[in-house]
Amino acid sequence: MTPSMNVARALLRDTTRASLRGSTICAVRFASAAALAGGVDAGSSRSSIIRRQQPPSSCINNNFHPFSSAAQVDDASDKQSPDGNPKLNDAPSETSEDLSNEPPQKISSVKISEVLKRKHTLRWVEPVISKDATVKEAITLCIERKLNGMMVVDRSESIKRETTTELKQKCVGLITSRDLLRIMSASIKDGKSAEEVLNENISHQMTPINQVIYGRPDETIGQCRAIMAKLGIKCLPILVGGRVEGILTVRDMTDFYFTAEDKGGKKNYLRDVSERVGLTTDTSMAEPPVFVRQHLALRHAPLYLNVGVAEYPHPFKAADGIGSSRRNFGPQDLATDSDLSEDAHFVSSVELLGESGNKLQQLLYMGVADGVGSWREYGVDPRAFSHKLMEECENVLQEASSQCGILGGKSCSMISPAELLAQSYERTKEANIIGSSTVCVALFDSVHHQMHFSNIGDSGLIVLRHIDSEVASALQRSKTPRAERKSDLRIAFVSQQQLKSFNHPFQMGWTGEDIVENDSSFKQATDSCTSSVHILRGDIIIMATDGLFDNVDIDDIAKIALQWELESGFIDGGGNGARNKRWSSGTSLTDVSAQSIPRLAELLCQKARENSLDNTIDSPFALLAKENDIMW
Repeated sequence: MTPSMNVARALLRDTTRASLRGSTICAVRFASAAALAGGVDAGSSRSSIIRRQQPPSSCINNNFHPFSSAAQVDDASDKQSPDGNPKLNDAPSETSEDLSNEPPQKISSVKISEVLKRKHTLRWVEPVISKDATVKEAITLCIERKLNGMMVVDRSESIKRETTTELKQKCVGLITSRDLLRIMSASIKDGKSAEEVLNENISHQMTPINQVIYGRPDETIGQCRAIMAKLGIKCLPILVGGRVEGILTVRDMTDFYFTAEDKGGKKNYLRDVSERVGLTTDTSMAEPPVFVRQHLALRHAPLYLNVGVAEYPHPFKAADGIGSSRRNFGPQDLATDSDLSEDAHFVSSVELLGESGNKLQQLLYMGVADGVGSWREYGVDPRAFSHKLMEECENVLQEASSQCGILGGKSCSMISPAELLAQSYERTKEANIIGSSTVCVALFDSVHHQMHFSNIGDSGLIVLRHIDSEVASALQRSKTPRAERKSDLRIAFVSQQQLKSFNHPFQMGWTGEDIVENDSSFKQATDSCTSSVHILRGDIIIMATDGLFDNVDIDDIAKIALQWELESGFIDGGGNGARNKRWSSGTSLTDVSAQSIPRLAELLCQKARENSLDNTIDSPFALLAKENDIMW
């Protein structure tokens, strides 16, 4: 039997506890294409491998101004100690006895402004580079100035201020050493020469200013490190009064804990270095852990998937409009006609060149879009834009695949989700389809086991994975004690959403003319949250619009998926024993999964509708509203 990866997609139009809204859901269960080698431990542990996520537009501030040459001292509490190092405590200095009773301040609670002042006191380097600079110049600056990142500035444009005259250094973006490596890697893959790569302009590859994540001086080391870890960023500009006062890295925050005496001298060398420096000539790499080997054995085998679709419209939707309540809707049955839904989707399997660029492979694309219902107030059908956008996604892919055999070359190249969004949006705009929509488009590469996706707004995807508690790290373990857990199905990945404000997601849209305001809710494909996640055999991926995530808690989604696995016979009693034995013998339940995957989509739709109509529970949306002190 050929092992398979299953995809369930459910589309619905549903309600939150106090506000009705639309929803689209996509669930994916992955399986490998080759039998496991004998003798592999039945237990398995999986962890997602995620490339750097582009910072979400929901954290954007468009008012970056010139780089200031020194950190600003805000108040008297920012004084330094006689040795030049910032104080960790702001307690008044009355008596030595009083100070001795002061508890030491935790490093995680130190304000980030203290770290910035300490860094600038020890060594001042201006972390800026001109937008006209080349990759070669950027690499040279990074090495010479020992920088991990630099603000990209436009020196031809100045900022006028009332109190002072600024240099012509308007910030237009951020570039890091990791970005420079990506530029070189992508250029080498494109067959460019070393000279072409080094002479490329950095402004084409920098993170634009409206996507730069920044920190504030009154935030703590703990807060900033958490943000950097969650968003996968290594450089954090610190913004004070419209000026970027400096750029901090995790190393800067860690170094703040140590004095010069802590890092140098004979004592520290003997304690920290002497007994751990130098590897012997017979040093080798260890074999992977047993629980990882079964997946490594399949890394060169493709994964396959089955697709099922279920779609529900808004429960109070009728051909002539939407009822605001059950009473307003009337006594008839709840709506079930999917043609009434503002949500749209597509699933398309096409043959294009893979990442290697020299061999055709089958690629699976999928997407969901949620039309913004408020367009109805302006006499515009909210379904038109979302449905056209998804239709054009499929058209672009089918045309590229058909042209591949005729033209070959670059016409056969794999189309990234962001590029697919860009092309479909242009076609929708050319057709003058008025409206807007949140959207998530994904591409699954079965050869490299990668799910690539681009998301705008509050649609997105999650990955569920069986991770054994004995091998999961302490931070990955559920809050539920192991003895009380019914399974090891865990949430391995959640995509980043993009919101302008509460219940105001960013979206792709067209009003009949281009919108140039920086503060617009409309975003382009280049502004999308774009990332990738490595997929393992047995994973379940759920792609959805806000109708699912606003109505059903992620933990409840995992419970529904687990119940589906049990009913389908993929696992036994919450454990993976039967599944692992089946994999080891080279058999799978491909046919069963193909028949049952629509059932998972249906279960998710039903749960979302059930919760949306239940006034006795707080939906995730309602709970979030309370956390933001919003009456909803």
